[in-house]
Amino acid sequence: MALAGVRVIELAGLAPAPFCGMILSDFGARVIRVDRTKVAMTVDTQARGKQSVALNLKNPKGVAVLKKLCVQSDVVLEPYRKGVMEKMGLGPEDLLKENPRLIYARLTGYGQSGSYAKAAGHDINYLAMSGLLSMLGRTSEKPYAPLNLVADFAGGGLMCAFGIVLALLERSRSGRGQIIDASMVEGAAYVGSFMWKSRSLGLWNRPRGENLLDSGAPFYDTYRTSDGKYMAVGAIEPQFYQQLIQGLGLDDADLPAQMSISDWPQLRETFSRVFATKTQAEWSQVFDGTDACVTPVLSVDKVLSHPHNKARGSFFKDSQGEISPRPAPVLSRSPAEPCRFRDPFIGEHTRSVLKEYGFEQAQIEQLLSAGIVECNEAKARL
Repeated sequence: MALAGVRVIELAGLAPAPFCGMILSDFGARVIRVDRTKVAMTVDTQARGKQSVALNLKNPKGVAVLKKLCVQSDVVLEPYRKGVMEKMGLGPEDLLKENPRLIYARLTGYGQSGSYAKAAGHDINYLAMSGLLSMLGRTSEKPYAPLNLVADFAGGGLMCAFGIVLALLERSRSGRGQIIDASMVEGAAYVGSFMWKSRSLGLWNRPRGENLLDSGAPFYDTYRTSDGKYMAVGAIEPQFYQQLIQGLGLDDADLPAQMSISDWPQLRETFSRVFATKTQAEWSQVFDGTDACVTPVLSVDKVLSHPHNKARGSFFKDSQGEISPRPAPVLSRSPAEPCRFRDPFIGEHTRSVLKEYGFEQAQIEQLLSAGIVECNEAKARL
């Protein structure tokens, strides 16, 4: 795989960093997640293909173990607030002195500088600070955050993984590592660059929820079907819009002009009434094979069985029967091969990883007996 041979130390955290680590793992990197000891269970649902080492980082000896792992790896991925790693003597300056090739990725909400650098927050806060949240939502309603997808996962985990790959590419030329300051505010804003760059085109010059792509246009929205499901409509271009009208069995002469904004409410009522006359399956049969840009809104448990997704293998089941999206994009020569085995238990690989990183058996046993590290190999065998 593309990242085969790359060793990553991921410090356990919530959503964004684990997703970043999973991307790297899916494409071949060896990702070792460092968990805290005395933790009953992990909240990392993005642990596919990773290994787990459990360390007591409240003890200087545990910190020393972590330092040895970090300086012998290619990438360190840390999700803590500004200053936490420095207090342990594990800041980038300390580690890069011992391993100048190290790539040190810092994934936080507000970045490593600025007045909010040490502030707590979540996706909705970062999305708000990015400017994007003000533009999301329907007309006459308050701004609406689309789950925690934009800042946590797109602007955070995905952009951080991109930064790591860029740094690895640059290191192949310079031989030097570097520090990645991944801010979810800035990452989300960058993902939304289109919003800024297209304002002059008239796409976002009206209030929230009244524009072409934010549910303002009736030909870019979702509609309820007779069986309580939904169809998604994205018929923007005139030629696609005409196929939408034909598929709905409407006469263009009886309808207002497509781009007559004042008539959009009337047009939406017409579309809503017509879509409500057939089931989702019936509408899919009408529009499949056309360029009307009309597709079924699939539930997460139905995506696997849709003919298109099935033909491409876009989703797969792991060893526990859970559905997951296939890693994207698809590479022709070195595609991702996601692990289908269960996620690791906390500390499951402590012993084997420490051996690999140069710890003697006697040292490992001493660390175990002193509570510096934790090993759950027995639990893994059950």
